[in-house]
Amino acid sequence: MQFDFAALDTATGYKLLTATVTPRPIAWVTTCDAGGAVNAAPYSFFNVVGSAPPTVVLGLLGDPERGFKDTARNIMATGDFVVNLVPEGLAEAMNITAVDAPTGMNELDIAGLDSAPSAKVRPPRIAQSPVALECVLHSAVVTGPHQTLVIGRVVSMFIDDAYVIDGPRGHVDNRALALVARSFGSEYIRTQDRFSMDRPTWAGWHNRTPPKG
Repeated sequence: MQFDFAALDTATGYKLLTATVTPRPIAWVTTCDAGGAVNAAPYSFFNVVGSAPPTVVLGLLGDPERGFKDTARNIMATGDFVVNLVPEGLAEAMNITAVDAPTGMNELDIAGLDSAPSAKVRPPRIAQSPVALECVLHSAVVTGPHQTLVIGRVVSMFIDDAYVIDGPRGHVDNRALALVARSFGSEYIRTQDRFSMDRPTWAGWHNRTPPKG
């Protein structure tokens, strides 16, 4: 079945995208407004998009009635944010911070979480999260009514010592992080079920022995 997005309503298009583009990593974003008030909210339109320089992208969808959400407004006003990652043990707390709280409320307090100072940006990281990427705004594009694409440059990164195998070599115990990802609707995905494949080389592929028969 072919879907013409020009003929679809927004809700149906969202369902099609989120039901098929999975799993999606979760950016648990902390920001501050101009007065220093802290906001925290999860977003699953997120990924790393480069390493030289290190960059991440956030797709920030707005509220049909309230317009841009606090995260988008704060990033545009201050120019920095922190992406915290979500292990399975913090999934419920992450979900609590998705509440449609009034502007000015600190979702970390609502979820019973602690903040910790960041090294290079104003917003704090979530103390319980094992990984936090401190980011400054590289660019932002308004892609639709109350919808913003934010590209951030990672200027510093916190990883809990318990998950660092060899810091100077950048070796991290990825399995032990037990991060979760977003699926469709209210479903989430654990990242413990894995399989491996070696990337082929052209020389190996070109000179491979043809299968018999």
